[in-house]
Amino acid sequence: MALPAGMSPPVPGRAVRVVVPASSANLGPGFDSLGLALGVFDTYHAAVTAEPGLRIEVAGDSQGVPLDERHLVYATMRRAWSELGVPAPEGVRLHCASTVRQGRGMGSSAAAIVAGVAAAHGLCFGAESGPSRPEAQQRPVEPGAVPIHLDLVNDLASRLEGHPDNASASVYGGATISWIGDEPAPPATSVTSVTSATPGDASPAESAGAPAVSVHSVRIPLHPDVTPLVIVPQVQLPTATARAVLPAQVPHGEAALNSARAGLLVLALSSRPDLLLPATREWLHQEQRRSSFGGAMELVDELRAAGHAAVISGAGPSVLVLSADDSALASVANLVPHDWQLLTPGIPEMGVCVERVTLGELPGEGALPA
Repeated sequence: MALPAGMSPPVPGRAVRVVVPASSANLGPGFDSLGLALGVFDTYHAAVTAEPGLRIEVAGDSQGVPLDERHLVYATMRRAWSELGVPAPEGVRLHCASTVRQGRGMGSSAAAIVAGVAAAHGLCFGAESGPSRPEAQQRPVEPGAVPIHLDLVNDLASRLEGHPDNASASVYGGATISWIGDEPAPPATSVTSVTSATPGDASPAESAGAPAVSVHSVRIPLHPDVTPLVIVPQVQLPTATARAVLPAQVPHGEAALNSARAGLLVLALSSRPDLLLPATREWLHQEQRRSSFGGAMELVDELRAAGHAAVISGAGPSVLVLSADDSALASVANLVPHDWQLLTPGIPEMGVCVERVTLGELPGEGALPA
């Protein structure tokens, strides 16, 4: 493909800082289509250096992520450059500060993939690049920000992830609804070595089976009272494991029931939060995976019986509660198992952000030779 306006192959000396939020997907009946950004963030610094080779550093717990070409963010960066038709730089430095916990249903792999695409695109913009077109940027361009094309980032990240719900929320922030377009798009093969890049949420089978059509996402205007609570267990559940138990077919009647609740959920999120409890009822994926969730569905049952709009967050095993009642926090806290963590992350209005930095601003050793 031809490089979009303002972009050029990455050259030594360019460096960016990328901040990307976590997300919760499905929200009950919105299977593979509805997503919600969460105020838990991963931060990456990526730079092109004159010194050949790849250098990856991790602040804190690496969560078992390999520090070589298999790293999901770097593998995604290479794929993004390939899609843009530019060669990958010979020298790359990547510093990772991740707080989105893997394998908990908070979109860790989607956040990493979004960060990789955004970083690769950001490094293709020089300091002289001006703001991109408003319809491509989707938000004002602030001083120091890199004018990445969010729609392009969302399309590729969603295709690589295999489904757009988590990815779109991490790209745009807020609440999103996504659909697969009718027009063809370049086929999305899996990100290089994704099988061992992130042991938490990534599914190589899903990435390999990503639809060869364009992905579209729009934000849902959220009612200001809607608040997420996330209850996180100690155990992990890889997405591939959770998806392996899903049936290949569902009864037509159950699909119709689920469709009605998905439509109701969009209304509840935007203007009728009093309907969140009935709107989060679903038939497609939660009950079918009950045995895989390690007690999460029993917690969902208990919370819903108490009047809370509780669902499995993404592929689980975390539990998401959507509330518009200030008193819900104390009530939910009383039901949280002793070894689970209750988060009140809020909903970030903005998704992935990319800003220019200098090599001297990279964490660690200070200035690097350009």
